[in-house]
Amino acid sequence: MIVIARERKFTTDDLFRETGHVLLAQGYEGFTFSILAERLQVSRGALYKYYDNKDELISDFMIHEMDRFLAELREIDNCPDFESRFRYLLDLIFKRRTIHQLISSVQQIPRSGNAKVKANLARLDQLHLDMYARLGSFVGQGRREGKLRSHLPDGLVLGFIFQSIMIPNHSGIPYEEWVAAIEDIIRHGIMA
Repeated sequence: MIVIARERKFTTDDLFRETGHVLLAQGYEGFTFSILAERLQVSRGALYKYYDNKDELISDFMIHEMDRFLAELREIDNCPDFESRFRYLLDLIFKRRTIHQLISSVQQIPRSGNAKVKANLARLDQLHLDMYARLGSFVGQGRREGKLRSHLPDGLVLGFIFQSIMIPNHSGIPYEEWVAAIEDIIRHGIMA
């Protein structure tokens, strides 16, 4: 009698959560279906039932992540003024700080992939444009309210805010204090 083991089931949430973990730990080049399958406790074949290659999976995963990030970013419209919008944006980028690293992984996907990968990359390009339009609106409001210096380029302002999440906290300062200190530096600089 031959007994065939049943494949362990996994959800899309399981798949995407573990995809994110593997991407952050291994990067695009080190990402393999073997590593992912091991984390999910399934065979590689179980993954190939849904995706032809890692580029399809990673680009699908990133669409999911960008959709989630943009949904949270849209909530900024519920903030009554620029000050609260600034704080909301800062909290959001620290809460979702891995999005920057994940975007770097997607930028390594060859644009010459199959039709699904090409469609996913085009969708990701559109999501990035949507994100930058929303962030441009944020900067515009700050300028209109006189909260941002008018001579600073939009890209520099946004880059400075977004790059603040990359500053390592080697001292182990508690999260709230760390974010408050970065907010203070962004608002007022480092000079006494």
